[in-house]
Amino acid sequence: MRYQLKLKKNVFSRFIFITIFSALAIIVCGKIISNFIDNLPSIQQLGDYTPNLSTKIYDKDNNLIAELFTERRVLTPIKDISVNLQNAFISIEDNDFFKHWGISIKGIIRACARVLLKGRAAEGGSTITQQLAKTIFLTREKTIVRKIKEALLTVQLEKNYSKNEILQFYINQIYFGSGAHGVQSAAEIYFNKDVKDLNLAECAMLAAIPKSPNYYNPFKNAKAAIARKNLVLSRMRQLGYITREQEKEALETTLPIKASSLKKEEKGHYFVEALRLILEPKYGTNVLFRDGLSIYTTLDMQAQTAAEKVIEETLADFDKGKLRFFEITKQTPVKVQGALIAIDPKNGAIRAMVGGRSFKESQFNRAIQAKRQAGSAFKPFVYLTAIQQGFTPASTLEDEPLVFMCNRGSWDLVSRDITYIETIAENVFEDDLIDTNKVWAPKNYSKKFRGTITLRTALALSINTCAVELIMKTTPVKVIESAKNLGITTPLINSYSLALGASDVILEQMVSAFAVFASGGIKTKPYIITRILDKCGKVLEENIPEQEEVLSPQVCFILTNMLKAVVEKGSGWYAKNLGRPCAGKTGTTNGGSDAWFVGYTPQLVAGVWIGYDDRSMPLGDRVTGGGLACPIWTRFMKEALEGKPVLDFKQPDDIEWALIDPSTGLLALSNTQGAFLEAFRKGTAPTQYYNQSTKNSDEQEKQDLSREEEGF
Repeated sequence: MRYQLKLKKNVFSRFIFITIFSALAIIVCGKIISNFIDNLPSIQQLGDYTPNLSTKIYDKDNNLIAELFTERRVLTPIKDISVNLQNAFISIEDNDFFKHWGISIKGIIRACARVLLKGRAAEGGSTITQQLAKTIFLTREKTIVRKIKEALLTVQLEKNYSKNEILQFYINQIYFGSGAHGVQSAAEIYFNKDVKDLNLAECAMLAAIPKSPNYYNPFKNAKAAIARKNLVLSRMRQLGYITREQEKEALETTLPIKASSLKKEEKGHYFVEALRLILEPKYGTNVLFRDGLSIYTTLDMQAQTAAEKVIEETLADFDKGKLRFFEITKQTPVKVQGALIAIDPKNGAIRAMVGGRSFKESQFNRAIQAKRQAGSAFKPFVYLTAIQQGFTPASTLEDEPLVFMCNRGSWDLVSRDITYIETIAENVFEDDLIDTNKVWAPKNYSKKFRGTITLRTALALSINTCAVELIMKTTPVKVIESAKNLGITTPLINSYSLALGASDVILEQMVSAFAVFASGGIKTKPYIITRILDKCGKVLEENIPEQEEVLSPQVCFILTNMLKAVVEKGSGWYAKNLGRPCAGKTGTTNGGSDAWFVGYTPQLVAGVWIGYDDRSMPLGDRVTGGGLACPIWTRFMKEALEGKPVLDFKQPDDIEWALIDPSTGLLALSNTQGAFLEAFRKGTAPTQYYNQSTKNSDEQEKQDLSREEEGF
């Protein structure tokens, strides 16, 4: 009796103990879970969550040309994701996805069994929802605490979101290797397709990759990727998502296993970098690289492709021809550099930009950052100033020797006879005599002087002494004002040598200034962005041309007609191969370190610069803007304008034409002959109506007339 009573007391005591212990355990566990829940990320933020999205950059025709990203991803709605792709993921990752409440008991048991059998974690038991919780909210650390948080977040995800929403989040979030985050980027990188256009085999391949993006990457480990792709197809067939015939057809489908077979050659690196330099300070790095902006630009891919092709092909040939020079001088061969920029004169839109031979080798953009001497390409600003001051194309100058001496910082013309240098040689130190900072005698490229000559012919033949004579008459200050008025912002020297391009300028600004001539006097600020949209399609900014009338149409037409003569019978003769009306100016600096051609048609203005980054390295003897830069410009313009109408420059009102005797600048006796007048208006008058002094039958003279006059 006592024993039974004692036994009952022990049982009761144990019951009380277990009850109290369980209650305490529940309280403690509740506190722990409550603490976990309090410290968990808010599930509600997933409703506003957007994964890092790539910013897409489009050309003027809305074609994608580049992306900016930290994670290359495009957010794709579930309705646009192929059903086969959805089923492929479910089959290989979580075949009970639509049955469980976030955590798969079968999956956990299966994973534990494999751990016991193999002594290590051979396969995880995570569902798609668990993987989403881990990817978005947690780290990849393998701890009990992290697994508890994962389970709690999973339950909340299942409670707050539908299965389709969870699947959409997951497929857009996961990493597929090769820089692809999300299924749309993966489809583009691996198959060059939109995700909705993937076939069954491609869907299976994409579903195979995320388990180990590096190992199952078809571009890196094709054998392993194909084996897992086949496993995905087998699972889909076993689960009834596809038939045996569909599986067989997909197994026989050949998929690309090399990136080079699909990867498009990227263009416009310097253009995209210029875009980044504008937008990153404005919007910030996070917005620009992660917020999925859509940036629509002014780039014309037809023109851009032509620019890159012509620059590289021409300069590669130039490098080959220069090898002998490097061998003789025992120098390490250096690549010659080049830059090209093209602008639509009607609105200032930049249509093409090449800042160098290779963006990978050098990010320095020579089209918009380099400051180089323009040589004779600067002369149009001198002639523009003269036209504004009342000179006409028929006004005459004297092409004769000029000798200047520096007197307290200013240049004094001391003689128009080159032999004067010999006269003063006895009284001037030899070092001073050859120092161009003290004694300066500008020379013509042909080393000849033609006497009386019209402005039109002087500009066409790029005669240096005439340009200096003209700046003496107009003054350097007025020329500087003209250049600044057209958008040249670099410092310009207040000296006569300015007429020969002695000051540094930027290619973009030169092209923009010439665009004023092409547009009939309208200066437009160059721009590369038309509009920017955020990820929801809201317009963040939209740009319209900033325009100002700075010259009269009549002045622009007169100067354009003079620059057409540069092409028709002067240093820019190669541009005649364009086969459409055009105007422009060559430029070569003293010593041959820079070669230029800036020219235009009514539809497009473009400039080309060629040179070495090291200014002390010359391009070579007799290498000129007319011989090197002008052919590049011509080839580029021919391809950029292909398919576009052939237009001539529109003549404004109040322009009077007259047939002029080039030797005197006076009206020619045959002025009444309408046919010749019309031919002269077009710049194609018979040669007998040009200055006879430029018609020397000597072949060398003819070559000299069509070559660039060297700089100062």
